[in-house]
Amino acid sequence: MLAEGELALYMERGGKTLLAWPTAVDTAPADDGRLWSAAEALAAAARAGTLGTVTVERVNGASALTSPLGALLERAGFIATPRGLRLRA
Repeated sequence: MLAEGELALYMERGGKTLLAWPTAVDTAPADDGRLWSAAEALAAAARAGTLGTVTVERVNGASALTSPLGALLERAGFIATPRGLRLRA
């Protein structure tokens, strides 16, 4: 997902892993407008059926449930499940 013309989120094939590029190393994901825009766009694509059901299990190598980006994804509409953060079409 691009935000402000720059890569912010990359979903690997299968949708189980997300890679995030924050604007600054010390910026919390909740405060990063680019990551928020990308999370909203990802949620909108899943809801529209473009991606089908998405269950993000890992973000930047960490569990999605404990990742700092997890709260941002939940705010965008993802639901916590035992496997990760899920959004159905």
